[in-house]
Amino acid sequence: MTFLGWFQIVLYCAIVVALVLPLGGYMTRVFNGERTFLTPVLRPVEVALYRLGGVDDRQEQHWLTYTIAMLLFHVGGFLLLYLLMRFQAVLPFNPAGQSAVAPDLAFNTAVSFITNTNWQNYGGESTMSYLVQMLGLTHQNFLSAATGIVLAVALIRGFARASARTVGNFWVDLTRCTLYVLLPICVVYALFLVWQGMPQTLGPYVDATTLEGGKQTIAVGPVASQIAIKMLGTNGGGFFNANASHPFENPTALSNFAQMISIFAIGAALTNVFGRMVGNQRQGWAILAVMGVLFIAGVTVCYWAEARGNDLLTAMGLAGGNMEGKEVRFGIVASALFAVITTAASCGAVNAMHDSFTALGGMVPLINMQLGEIIVGGVGAGMYGMLLFVILAIFVAGLMVGRTPEYVGKKIEAKEVKMAMLAILILPLMYLGWTAVAVVYPTATASIANPGPHGFTEVLYAYTSQTGNNGSAFGGLTGNILFYNVTGAIAMLVGRFWMIVPAMAIAGSLAAKKSVPPSLGTFPTTSPLFIGLVVGVIVIIGGLTFFPALALGPIVEHLAMTAGTTFSSN
Repeated sequence: MTFLGWFQIVLYCAIVVALVLPLGGYMTRVFNGERTFLTPVLRPVEVALYRLGGVDDRQEQHWLTYTIAMLLFHVGGFLLLYLLMRFQAVLPFNPAGQSAVAPDLAFNTAVSFITNTNWQNYGGESTMSYLVQMLGLTHQNFLSAATGIVLAVALIRGFARASARTVGNFWVDLTRCTLYVLLPICVVYALFLVWQGMPQTLGPYVDATTLEGGKQTIAVGPVASQIAIKMLGTNGGGFFNANASHPFENPTALSNFAQMISIFAIGAALTNVFGRMVGNQRQGWAILAVMGVLFIAGVTVCYWAEARGNDLLTAMGLAGGNMEGKEVRFGIVASALFAVITTAASCGAVNAMHDSFTALGGMVPLINMQLGEIIVGGVGAGMYGMLLFVILAIFVAGLMVGRTPEYVGKKIEAKEVKMAMLAILILPLMYLGWTAVAVVYPTATASIANPGPHGFTEVLYAYTSQTGNNGSAFGGLTGNILFYNVTGAIAMLVGRFWMIVPAMAIAGSLAAKKSVPPSLGTFPTTSPLFIGLVVGVIVIIGGLTFFPALALGPIVEHLAMTAGTTFSSN
């Protein structure tokens, strides 16, 4: 651990915080239907889209109608993406002559991209055509990210409104989010990435002759346009199999730093949107502080573990930190920071191999995902996931003072607490349930590359990542088999939509309630005490739920390492 390493971490945090106010203010105006500097250019396009889709932008929806519209929209997205992959061999823009994607892999991938997971049981440059990468994957990257954002905004409206029956209009929110927020930023962002050296072409793959005289095919394509929304929308699916460690996906140290910032930008700014909409920006800063405490704790542990390295190698005189699986261009600090960011934000992009991290270093990304990726989180998903934990913390605080808990003027009653618990508990059911099946099912265990606790962690990480809609992986697991493709798809669907429905039910319930003015008995929700309470509730729930599984994986692996025990695959 070095001064320059910590300076990079502090600089990163400072830039993200600096973006919160301007980006939060802009998004608030967009979702309130107010005029922005882009309105003169984009409003005619917005109106044309409403007319084309038969949408009345003045008509709002009940929470149930809003949710059903969202679900039906994703059914259409799934069918489009699945068919594109199954018929890609006969479709245009396929210069490498990619064949049709197998049915189970196409099913898993289609589910993956509509759920904002972008789990990839394939190598992008060797499996997907340009058309699928653009019309299928990049297209869904925009829409799945926009969906997460607008669902968070709908829940925020539930807190902000009083005696209301509606929480917005899904079609209007989706259009505005894509048109005013995601597209403009991504156009500028993609041009920046091209400037940094990222390809953006429809030309064929390039054949090159190596210094030894051998032939090599270099994959190129429309990369920059996909990477921009992959990072900004916390999608994570790479154009190339090596993801953000590939020089064409991450050419320079500057592009690496910009990608890390873009992963957190919208998620952090949504806390400010919350504060603005409920009429008290301090509420948003309190939520961001909770996220910040958990993030800094994770970065500290991961950076320390990777900088310290492996005790066995240190004993052999090979000290210097753990560089296994890391890009020399980025080093330990940028790799550890990227790993914590991408798993805190349900992005899933990687610039280093998480499977090669030390036991404790790899445990931090795993814990980030198991908590529901609420530490900034995926665009929108992190915000509504964090608000579920806030509801539970307020409920605990209410029990302490002996009165009905309140939050931003709304009484939190049994219905909201039950819905919050349902949404939170559905995630470990998928993480732990499918892991238990996979580690005893012979076909599944045959895909585990490493023995002992690390092999167990590979499986646990896979289902945690998919259920949490992250998409990163421990690379030692061969996931492209029927069992993992099908069960992983189920985990992704449940992790995304079974959490959304209770959250939207809470939005509808809160919107219908009257606002209650604060009184002497109201628990202050912008104080350090409240921030500590929320952090405590998150840590306690996470510890009680996941510690036994972690004890079987990374914890026992770390203890074995300190004792000098190794595990052989022979």
